[in-house]
Amino acid sequence: MKYKIFLFVFILGLISSIVLYSNSLTGICDPGKGCDVVNSSIYGSTLGIKNSVHGIFIFSFMILLTLFHIKKPNNHTRKIIHLAILIGSAIAVYFIYLQIFVIKALCSFCFLVDVSLLVSLIFMFYLWKH
Repeated sequence: MKYKIFLFVFILGLISSIVLYSNSLTGICDPGKGCDVVNSSIYGSTLGIKNSVHGIFIFSFMILLTLFHIKKPNNHTRKIIHLAILIGSAIAVYFIYLQIFVIKALCSFCFLVDVSLLVSLIFMFYLWKH
């Protein structure tokens, strides 16, 4: 059950990343508002690559890894999934900070991914205790 919840979070992240990447085609982000402001800021790219592209690859990999783990659980994949949630949550906190205090604009798709990762982190720790 736990990994199905993580799978849901990763799918949500992938869908949001695809929507953000395809914004130039879909126009889903209103020009000059929230998503557009965040994604066109200097923080919208890392190492010269749009964050949405990073998200597409990372979430795709995590979906495949989680599906593999659900089908054939093992300690190695479990550790990778948990590590990815820890790292992703740390990055999510940083991105939330940037949106609220530096850019002063919120991207609803970015925020959805960030909050989802933080919820999965809380859920992961809760299940470790129980």
